[in-house]
Amino acid sequence: MELVAAVDRVRLERIVAGRNSVAKHVYRARIVLLAGAGLGTTRIAHAVGKSEPTVRRWLERFAAQGVDGLLRDATRPPGRQPLAKAVVERVVAMTLHEPPPDGTHWSARRLAKAAGIGHGAVQKIWAAHGLKPHLVRLKLSTDQAFAEKLRDVVGLYVDPPERALVLSVDEKSQIQALDRTQPGLPMKRGKAGTRTHDYKRHGTTTLFAALDILSGKVMGQCMLKHRAVEFVRFLRRIDKTTPPELDLHLILDNYAAHKAPTVKRWLERHPRFHLHFTPTSASWANAVEGFFSQLTTKRLRRGALRSVLELHRAVDDYLHHHNTDPKPFVWTKPVDTILDKVRCAKQMLESLH
Repeated sequence: MELVAAVDRVRLERIVAGRNSVAKHVYRARIVLLAGAGLGTTRIAHAVGKSEPTVRRWLERFAAQGVDGLLRDATRPPGRQPLAKAVVERVVAMTLHEPPPDGTHWSARRLAKAAGIGHGAVQKIWAAHGLKPHLVRLKLSTDQAFAEKLRDVVGLYVDPPERALVLSVDEKSQIQALDRTQPGLPMKRGKAGTRTHDYKRHGTTTLFAALDILSGKVMGQCMLKHRAVEFVRFLRRIDKTTPPELDLHLILDNYAAHKAPTVKRWLERHPRFHLHFTPTSASWANAVEGFFSQLTTKRLRRGALRSVLELHRAVDDYLHHHNTDPKPFVWTKPVDTILDKVRCAKQMLESLH
C-alpha cells in the first residue's frame, strides 16, 4: 500500500517548494516525502537534521491526521496556572498609586516580593498594561497659548524673516569649576581613562549665549550672576556686535529676568529687538539648549578646572572652536506632529489619573 497518496504528495511538494512556507512545515513535509520514497527512519533523520523520535512522531501524525496534522502543533496545558485577576489588578494598583515606603517607584523584583509572585510575572503585567515605572517624561506644558507660541517659534526656525537675524538666547547657570582631588590616569590600550569620584569646588559662573539660527555661530559671555541686570548687559553686547540695519528676533524661555521691568524699558529704547517666548515647560523648543548640552558633554564634564578664571577660559575656548566650523540649525519636526503627540499624551495622562 502506498504510504503517501498522489493528492497528498502534490500538496506536500508545494509546501516544500513554497517560498513563503513555514520552516517547520517544510521539514515535516520532507519527512513524509522521504518516507514515501522508501527511506528508513535513520536516513530521514540524517537528511532533515532531526532526531529519530521526531521523524517517527510526524510520520505517526501524518498517518492519523493527514497533511493537515503536519500544519498544526498539538496544544499543551500551561505549565503554570495563569495569575488570578485580583493579583493582576493589585500589581497594577501598587505600580500606579502605592510607591514603596523608601522609594519613589517600584522595581520588578521589589514589587514581585511585595506581591508574592515572580518578577517575570510583574514584567509581563507591566508590558500588558503599558507601564514603565523606571521611565520619567518631562511634564506637559499647561500653557493655554501652547500651539500659538510653538507655531511662532518654529515659524522663525523654518522661515526666518528677511533682513533680520533669528537668535536663540538663554542662560546656562550654575556652571561649576570642579577640580578632581587627584589627577586622573590617561586612557591606554584596553583600559579607559580614570578620574576620582570626589572633587573640589572653585566657584560657579553663568553663560549667556545667543545662537544664530542661520549661521550656527554662538555669541557667549560669562557672568557671575543671571539677573535682569546681566541680561540687559548681554542684550547690549548683541546690539553692538550685530549689523545695526537688521531686526533681531530673540527666542527665549519664560525666566522672570527676561520679562523684568528693566528689560522692558531697555527694549522700548531699542525697537529692532523682538522677543518670542517658548511655551512654558517647553525648553526643548529653544535651539541653544542643544549647544549647552554639547558644551557640557565635550568640554566641562571631564574637565579639571581650578578656578572660575580657568572655567571662563574653557568656555571661551569652546566657543572659539565651535564658531570656526559652525553648522546651521535645522528644525525638522512639523508643528502639527508635535501637537498631535501632545494631545495623545494628555489623553493618556487624563485616562490614567
